[in-house]
Amino acid sequence: MDDFTVTTPLWRWQSATAPAAWYFVTIAGDVADAIRVAAISGQWLDGRKGFGSARVDVQIGDTRWKTSVFPHRESGGWLLPIKAAVRKAEGIAEGDAVTVTVSL
Repeated sequence: MDDFTVTTPLWRWQSATAPAAWYFVTIAGDVADAIRVAAISGQWLDGRKGFGSARVDVQIGDTRWKTSVFPHRESGGWLLPIKAAVRKAEGIAEGDAVTVTVSL
């Protein structure tokens, strides 16, 4: 299993029609390329899923979980959703620089 670490800002997306907001970090550059190569080469047992997503293990601080990353057209990288339980456990908020380790 390969681990890649990036530090990137946490940002919020909110629909104009829905009250809920979603929080993400954008994974770009070399780490995004490594995820893409692994997804294409079939390193994931489940392969790529809906919306071109790929399964990853993620760690922020002491919090570790399994989730998916989603292709991000604007950056050419991936979007990693950060759920409320992780933000609360790690004390992170919109605009904070977040160090994320993604395991493939």
